[in-house]
Amino acid sequence: MSQTDPDQADNADQADNEGTADRAQPEQESKPSARAPGSRARRLAAAAGACLVVVAVILVSLAAREPGSRPHAQAAGTALRRASRADSASPARRASPAGRPSATNPAPAQPPHRSPLGAAAASYVLTRAGVVLAAVYDVKTGQTWTLGQGQPQDEASVVKLDVLETLLAEQGGSTPAGLPATDQSLAQQMIEDSNNDAATSLWYAAGGAASIRSFNRAAGLADTSPSSCVDCPGFPWPGWGLTTTTPADQIALLRALIEPSALLTARDRSYALSLMENVTPAQRWGVSGGVPAQATVALKNGWLPLNAADTDWQINSVGWVSGQGRDYLMAVLTTGNPTEQYGIDTIDQLAAMVWADMS
Repeated sequence: MSQTDPDQADNADQADNEGTADRAQPEQESKPSARAPGSRARRLAAAAGACLVVVAVILVSLAAREPGSRPHAQAAGTALRRASRADSASPARRASPAGRPSATNPAPAQPPHRSPLGAAAASYVLTRAGVVLAAVYDVKTGQTWTLGQGQPQDEASVVKLDVLETLLAEQGGSTPAGLPATDQSLAQQMIEDSNNDAATSLWYAAGGAASIRSFNRAAGLADTSPSSCVDCPGFPWPGWGLTTTTPADQIALLRALIEPSALLTARDRSYALSLMENVTPAQRWGVSGGVPAQATVALKNGWLPLNAADTDWQINSVGWVSGQGRDYLMAVLTTGNPTEQYGIDTIDQLAAMVWADMS
């Protein structure tokens, strides 16, 4: 909304006063000027010069205010920068109540960030055994970076986050109290302790593979395939861990927790994140690698031996990291690890590199 320029308002008041003064004076008969013949020409030239100065000042002022114009002075540049900051804080561009941007309430435009999964990360991964796939999503800029190529990998216990979100989408929004008390207890065990029995119970409560597949379609997951069995022949562990996915799909699943959408209510998102922020200390590894205690980390990890000799491990970690100027999502899937700890070390080091590069 435009406002009257203070200088223009002062000039208008002055004009009004001068007009009143003129009306108060009695009219006088014109008399011939006693000044030299060149005096009138000099007065006209001086008046014209003054007008040109005023016009120049106005043009510079308008140029400084016009979007896209090149500022003609340092003061004009300062004004433009201030206007830019004010615009970024306007109601139409503020972050969501949770402090995160939404599709209908986008974050202010941010300069692009260099890839945290660039040459250094790629070089490190080349030194590690097995296959490493990773993705990072910068909440501030909306940029996504990926590392590695390969087929979808087994989720292991990372699938428990998918189970929880599906359950919340189906039951959480149907009653003011959210999940029933029994399911809340099971959900806490499933996420914070990674309890397998609790996960199996909630897998069925959520509707199994069919319901999870339906939720995934709504959430934009394109390459995740829920396991068709829970008791799988020749496999000693719960079969839901054989659900396959990609880092990109896991980023989409995480975005459903930090960005408002029709999938999950604000209460449900907050509930799920609170569980992920309070995993048992022994499981605080993975995307939290290298992250200081002052930052917030909400994560879910997965680990699964893929052979009887325990020489081929699937080790995964997905989560949200926020603090000290950073706000990003990260998903890492690793397979072919010779030991469980080897895979954990790989993700820890990669996560530490990402944390450092996201500054």
